[in-house]
Amino acid sequence: MTNSLTQPSGVILFAHGSRDPLWRLPIDAVAQRMRAQHPGLPVAVAFLELTEPDLPHTVEALMKQGVAHVRIVPMFLGVGRHAREDLPELVQGLTEAYPQMSFELLPAIGEHPAMTALMAEIAVGSAESDL
Repeated sequence: MTNSLTQPSGVILFAHGSRDPLWRLPIDAVAQRMRAQHPGLPVAVAFLELTEPDLPHTVEALMKQGVAHVRIVPMFLGVGRHAREDLPELVQGLTEAYPQMSFELLPAIGEHPAMTALMAEIAVGSAESDL
């Protein structure tokens, strides 16, 4: 893998997708917050199915912006077949289709200790406010 510090980098938030157009709003909100906090960082969203854009179209758009290194962040709470099998296969295909780019696939966001801690805090706060 190429050193991401020496080339223009971008981030793709990757989620499952849904027929319900409102389903994507939290993913879009995370992307908007990232753009506000890091204005020079290209941030995009992509979806596995049922929602546009898909991962290949998003990679193509970032490549056209001059991005050479892409961090793909699976926005899944748990690791099922999509995160464990489908996404790595998609990334392998992108690596072959875009040899001039490098791809970094992160673990599912739900596996990050900070996310676990935040969800626990939210749950306790919700529980305390109901008492």
